[in-house]
Amino acid sequence: MEEINKFFSEKNTVHNLSQNELMQTFNYLEPIKAFARITYKSIYVIDYQKKTFEYVSDNPLFLCGHSPDEVKELGYAFYFKHVKEEDLELLITINEIGFNFYESIPIEERKQHTISYDFHLVKKNKKSILVNHKLTPLFLTEDGKIWKAICIVSLSQNNSSGNIQIFKDGSDTIWKFNLSENEWIKKTKIKLTDREIEILLLYAQGLTINDIAEKIYLTADTIKFHRRKLFDKIGVQNITEALSYATNNKLI
Repeated sequence: MEEINKFFSEKNTVHNLSQNELMQTFNYLEPIKAFARITYKSIYVIDYQKKTFEYVSDNPLFLCGHSPDEVKELGYAFYFKHVKEEDLELLITINEIGFNFYESIPIEERKQHTISYDFHLVKKNKKSILVNHKLTPLFLTEDGKIWKAICIVSLSQNNSSGNIQIFKDGSDTIWKFNLSENEWIKKTKIKLTDREIEILLLYAQGLTINDIAEKIYLTADTIKFHRRKLFDKIGVQNITEALSYATNNKLI
């Protein structure tokens, strides 16, 4: 239990809940379950008062060979069982800096922020996969502490753990955490041109370069030119990575 408590900051410890706070959660899991049925991503809900997982979807990506009920039963012990040791220390660090960041912003804005980061999950066969983990508050207490949060897990488009960032819904500002300097750095969200978005969407439909060129009345070389500029802009090597990046960062 002492190890698990490393994931729970005193700054966000939820002790008692008022009747008004409890009323927030009436039947709230039903839309989450419905969303889980139509996405390939794994979804789970953290209860910071009980220090448990309240809900775990049946998508196999996050489960590491367990059933959803088994992961719920494990709770935070799941991380100690299925995350690389070095990444486990990273998660504890992210937990601390994340709550420090949330404490620094107005209470009324906290539910609009999402923290995103990458870490390795180790499967039962001992093979590891790099996943992206996004966490955003569902319910706050009256004094602004995160009571429940929804987490969404997908395959990462990066090559290493970390990549910690916080973004606010509807804002072009992204805060990226520099682990070596131990500080948040303010960045501006990358914006794609209309042409880049158009080409990405056509690639997503399975079209080839020649198909796209014909469809939008450009030469194949021009499509390759736009594609290369896009790759350089978002720091990827191929169209699969570009589509993953654009989707995960809500650029298309």
